Amino acid sequence: MKNKILVLEDENSIRAFIKIKLKALGYDVIEAKSGDEALDKVDNSIDVALLDVMLPDIDGFEVCKKIRKKYPGLGIIMITAKGQEDDKVIGLKSGADDYIVKPFSPKELAARIESLLRRININSVKENINIVEYKPFKLDIDKKSLIKINELISLTPTEYAIIELLITNADKVISRDEILDEVWGKNYFGDIKTVDVNVRRIRQKIEDNPSKPKYIKTVRGYGYIWSVD
Repeated sequence: MKNKILVLEDENSIRAFIKIKLKALGYDVIEAKSGDEALDKVDNSIDVALLDVMLPDIDGFEVCKKIRKKYPGLGIIMITAKGQEDDKVIGLKSGADDYIVKPFSPKELAARIESLLRRININSVKENINIVEYKPFKLDIDKKSLIKINELISLTPTEYAIIELLITNADKVISRDEILDEVWGKNYFGDIKTVDVNVRRIRQKIEDNPSKPKYIKTVRGYGYIWSVD
């Protein structure tokens, strides 16, 4: 079955360019030229959404928030303008897994989508139950889920990938570069700040006091560690 990509872009020429390149790579493409149209078309069959930030109605950040709230497992890549550093950070804080900066090459776009699909792990099926427990958490690797005191924590595919990496390497310091390589892929084009933004987002969801994290601790100047103390 083809992976289905939603492309939200109001400029016809750019949207057509993206559609042609993605279809050539074997993806099924759903088009939207406004935020409202994208929200009408998105459903559980969509694997990845490419969302432009600047739109004629509601902006891409708001679309991202609404999609993420309804479809936590869907992959989201924001399309940002060159040099707009704030857009990248806002997009990640809104729930996006990644971002790509205009103008971008078909090779870069394909690499980001492929990397995100690997994180989502759509086509993998495991037969054995694989559960890791560090109270009060239970990580179910087969179901790609994290439970804290019987409550399911809603995580994006990227957030889950980071959590799995840290928990399965508990009490070991993982560098930001290593997290970037393992989660986004060795050929990732983006900024290492992406790791920090996602970790902050995860802390908001799992820590009792995110400003004084107990589970995901920072090793200053290097990376992060999952503490089991």
